[in-house]
Amino acid sequence: MHTATFYSIGNADTCLIELEKGKKLLFDYANMRDPEDDADKRIDVASELRNVLETAKRDYLDVVAFTHCDDDHIHGSSEFFYLEHAEKYQSEDRIKINDLWVTSAMILEEGVDDEARILRAEARYRLIQGKGIRVFSRPDALAEWLAENSVSLESRRHLITNAGELVSTATKDTDGVEFFVHSPFSKHCDEGFIDRNTASLVVQATFDTGTKLLLAADTVHEVWQDIVNITKAHNNESRLAWDIYKLPHHCSYLSLGPDKGKEKTEPVEEVRWLLDQGQQGAIVVITSDPIPAGDSTQPPHRQAHNCYKEHIAKINGQIKVTMEHPSKEKPEKLTIKIDGIGGATVAKQITAPAIIVTGRPAPRAG
Repeated sequence: MHTATFYSIGNADTCLIELEKGKKLLFDYANMRDPEDDADKRIDVASELRNVLETAKRDYLDVVAFTHCDDDHIHGSSEFFYLEHAEKYQSEDRIKINDLWVTSAMILEEGVDDEARILRAEARYRLIQGKGIRVFSRPDALAEWLAENSVSLESRRHLITNAGELVSTATKDTDGVEFFVHSPFSKHCDEGFIDRNTASLVVQATFDTGTKLLLAADTVHEVWQDIVNITKAHNNESRLAWDIYKLPHHCSYLSLGPDKGKEKTEPVEEVRWLLDQGQQGAIVVITSDPIPAGDSTQPPHRQAHNCYKEHIAKINGQIKVTMEHPSKEKPEKLTIKIDGIGGATVAKQITAPAIIVTGRPAPRAG
């Protein structure tokens, strides 16, 4: 049985997908907990992942995907992972990465520092070496960068996946899951300034059970408009169906539309259509701090939450906020168990303190 686990780490993202056949794929890593603050309710992601790997008797993850290099998606990564580009990051207690997934933006962005600079160095090293990496989108700027480093684009083409394509190294037959890439587009890196949110990774994971998981990073509504319109133009609507939707940008209104709204954010037409692709009993996961009762400048925004609540009610689904699960007083990791029984329900507490959510296939839209 496959599982997807979302960690209660505040306004930050870390999702671990564990496949029935044993592979473990991590989407983002942000260990936000303050070890000096006993009152910090956020989970220690490093300890959690080490426990998972020790149980599996391994010291590596099959895939680590960084959707983009903002701090709330990479915090602490240079202390946790074994990085191949420099000996200082290669102690025995570090966790190895078999396959590093990054966007072209992470390789091309200039002027970065701290963790982003370290991860950029790792991604660049692996791409030049030609192994242990997958890059999303093939902008002209990437071809130019490769040429500057005496590497041809053609020799690295097998390591690159564009929007509108499946990741070739993961299939439902061999792994139990496939990944369809929706974003980033090449234009996100070919138009000068790189905006990390715009150029972040969006994928739909489809499991062999039929369950569909839509994983969005910090995607803004303008990008969703492009994704939806292109998907429709290719008669590919099923690639935006979802049983589980990991919302973008910690429930920011900007992922829905340009205006926050007084009580509820009104989504642009394309995002409204996307929300309607949720299957009966679907689950929305919000990786954020508790939803505030009043207005807030930074996400989560109560107006955006009200929008999602309205749409999820139409399909008898549920919303889970990571820092409210199972309670605000004691948040714990949220594990979604993916099987083939049908429907998607927030089920029962079968082992304390975690609650298991079961994602199961339902009739598809489109």
